[in-house]
Amino acid sequence: MSLMVKQIPCLSDNYGYLLHDPVSGETVSIDSPDANAILTALEEENWHLTQIWNTHHHWDHAGGNAELVKKTGCIIIAPAGERDMIPGADRYVHEGDEVMLGDYNARVLETTGHTRGHICYVMDEQKKAFVGDTVFSMGCGRLFEGSAAQMWNSLSKLMALPDETLIYCAHEYTADNARFALTIEPENQDLLARVDAVKALRAKDRPTVPMSLGLEKRTNPFLRPDSPAIRHRLKAESADDEQVFAMIRALKDKF
Repeated sequence: MSLMVKQIPCLSDNYGYLLHDPVSGETVSIDSPDANAILTALEEENWHLTQIWNTHHHWDHAGGNAELVKKTGCIIIAPAGERDMIPGADRYVHEGDEVMLGDYNARVLETTGHTRGHICYVMDEQKKAFVGDTVFSMGCGRLFEGSAAQMWNSLSKLMALPDETLIYCAHEYTADNARFALTIEPENQDLLARVDAVKALRAKDRPTVPMSLGLEKRTNPFLRPDSPAIRHRLKAESADDEQVFAMIRALKDKF
């Protein structure tokens, strides 16, 4: 029996994820956006929560920690860079550390930019990456605590994963991100086709995530600062990728 993933709509536009190992019976929640929604999902599946893996400290990612610990006795694993923002965790992890769910392992990537200590959990063998608010479907996280240089470095780490990696992000922002992406690279045929697909999914109230990294590389402007078309549109032919990324992020902040 293989790893099971349950996607949970939470709050207004968050997604929570439960990972379950049917062999060991262990279950991990990626972040804790809504304790009640997570507890309901656990009851539906008859799963017992044993861990929370936090990506960062924002309330819509760690706000349910205390309630879930109280109700389930689970442990919390959190980014070492945000120890003071996520108190009471049982373990704080750095880049290169591994976390385990039964016999399944995930490695920690430090992906600062959105927050000062944001991390992602990458399951290489399963080709899954749980990325919090680092990258979204056709978007990326706002730079609340970090710099464009930090975020570009973080995105570059994720872009080094295999194209077939499934990216599990924490928000349903795709429709808005698609509208912005069209202003940056309107002639991108892959993007145009994806926008139509997104419209069809959202018309049926279906999620647009997870998504493959390969698709993101072809359609997400934040992962495409090397695109000649984008550079021409931004009059940034001589800039480096980090500078072009920063320009795109600044435009999105005003969109």
